[in-house]
Amino acid sequence: MLTPIVLLLLSASTSLQSESPSFDTIQHRAFDFFMDETYPSTGLTKDRAKNREPHDGAPHNMASIVCSGHMLASLAIGVERGWISKTEAYERALTCLNYFHDKMENNHGFYYHFVDWSNGARWESCEISSVDTALFVNGALVAAEYWPKTTVQRLALDIADRIDWKWMATDGGAKPTETSPSMGWHPERGFIKDRWNFYTEACHLYLLGLGNPTDKALPPAAWDAWQFKMGKVAGFDVFDGAHPIFWAQMTSPYYDLRGLEDRQGRNWWQMWINAHLADNAYCAQHPQWKTYAAGFWGLNAMDSPDGYAADEPRDGGNSGTVSPTAMIGSLLFTPALAEKARVDLGKTQNESFGNYGYCDALNIDRKWYDPDVLGLDLGMMILNVENARTGLIWKLMKKSRYYKRALSKAGFHKAH
Repeated sequence: MLTPIVLLLLSASTSLQSESPSFDTIQHRAFDFFMDETYPSTGLTKDRAKNREPHDGAPHNMASIVCSGHMLASLAIGVERGWISKTEAYERALTCLNYFHDKMENNHGFYYHFVDWSNGARWESCEISSVDTALFVNGALVAAEYWPKTTVQRLALDIADRIDWKWMATDGGAKPTETSPSMGWHPERGFIKDRWNFYTEACHLYLLGLGNPTDKALPPAAWDAWQFKMGKVAGFDVFDGAHPIFWAQMTSPYYDLRGLEDRQGRNWWQMWINAHLADNAYCAQHPQWKTYAAGFWGLNAMDSPDGYAADEPRDGGNSGTVSPTAMIGSLLFTPALAEKARVDLGKTQNESFGNYGYCDALNIDRKWYDPDVLGLDLGMMILNVENARTGLIWKLMKKSRYYKRALSKAGFHKAH
C-alpha cells in the first residue's frame, strides 16, 4: 500500500519528531477530539472545541452529525494503533448507532445537520441535510465492516438502507423526473431549492445514493446528469475552477478512486491531486500575504479572524488565512507538500498546536491562531492520513455492499 515516497516521508517524520509533531501524533490528537468531545449516552460528537485553553465551562453543546460519522470511522484507527481497546470502541459505536437508529429525529432517513449533543434535539432552525447525512452514513459503513456480523453492522446497514434518495431527489415526488438531490429540507419551508447539480464536494453523496441496495436508491442517470466543465487554476487542470480545498478531500476518506475514471471519462483522482497542486501554486504566487510567503497554503472553508469563511485560490477570494488540517490531509494526494507543511508548522507555528493537534486555521498577517478545532476538518484529516499510511479505511469500505454497486452504477473503470 505505502508508496516509496510516503515510506520515505514517514521515516523522515520520525527523525524530525523532536522539532515537529509526527503524523502519528497529529492523528492521535485528532482521535482524542472524537473521544473527548462525544457525549457518552448519545454518541453525538461536537462540531468544534477549544484547542489550547482549558474548557471555560460554557455549554458548547452543538453537535454535527458529520462529526459522529467521522468518529465512527476513526474508531478503527484508534484500535489498530492501540489508542483504545476494541471492546471500548465497539461500545462507543454501538451507543452512537443505537441512538441514530432509534432516537434521532429523521425524515425519510435524513437527519438534521446540527443537534444538541446531549439529547439529539434540532439545533435552532437548521436543515435536514442530505450531504451531512451522507457523511455520517459513510462513517457508519466503515464501522459496520470493522465489526461484521454484529449489532453494529446491522444498525449501520439499517440506517443506510432506509435513506430515501428518490424522495430527496424529486422533492417528495413533486419533481418526478429530477435526479439531482436537494441540499436538504426544512419543516417550515420544505425542500431547499439549491441542488447538488454542480461540481461540489458531493461525490460521496452520489456514490452513497447510487450504492443503496433498495428501490430508494439514486438511478445511474443521476450520475450522468451531474455535469460540469473543466477549469484551470495556477496553470493546473481542475474540475470547474477555483474552490475551497475540502471539495477535493471529502470523498477520499471513503472511496478509493485512484487510477479510475467514470463513464464520462472524468478522472476524479487526478483532478483532486491537481486541486492541491493548484492551491499550493496559487498561494506561492501571492507572497503579498505573509502566510503564503511563509510557504503555507490550504485555502478552505474554515474559521478566519473575521468569522467562518470559504477561501479559494482566486484573486479576491482569500485573505491570508490557511487551514493546517488541509495541508496535513494532503498526504494522500501530494505527500511532499504535506511533509513540508508538517515540518514548517512544527518549526514556526507552535501557537497553532494544542490539545487536539493543529487549530482549524491561522493567519500570520493578522497574528491570529484559531482557538478552536472543527471536527469536520479533523475528521477529513485523520482519515485521509490513515489511507495514505495504511489504506485502512479504504480496505474496510471496499467490503461494504454499497461500495462496488456505487462504482459500478457510476461506470468507474480503469483510466486510459
